[in-house]
Amino acid sequence: MIIDHIGVAVSDYTKSKEFYCRALAPLGIELVMEVQGWAGLGRGGKPEFWFGGNGEKQSPMHIAFVADNRDQVRAFHTAALAAGGTDNGAPGIREIYHPNYFGAFVLGPDGHNVEAVCHRPQP
Repeated sequence: MIIDHIGVAVSDYTKSKEFYCRALAPLGIELVMEVQGWAGLGRGGKPEFWFGGNGEKQSPMHIAFVADNRDQVRAFHTAALAAGGTDNGAPGIREIYHPNYFGAFVLGPDGHNVEAVCHRPQP
């Protein structure tokens, strides 16, 4: 990862916590810590994705999370929809980016475009 961490303002902390924890679990991303109204999610005990704030959401942004394989992308999409997300692009190849770009997109509670992507070829 080239960014140490990123923070996103959300309108409803509890709703966002449930959505992101459930949607990102298939990618091995979990809640690492909560500090002063912010939740930090990550892998291996390092929080890289933060959300929280004072209830004022920011303009929707695009956030892409790394998936180790295409099955994780599919599982993310399923989990994110089950957690209340809105489909914004079913799992599949996006050749516009490159021949092995396999991604899925879901809009989260505040309209953020959340993606899981695998860049590896199908084994």
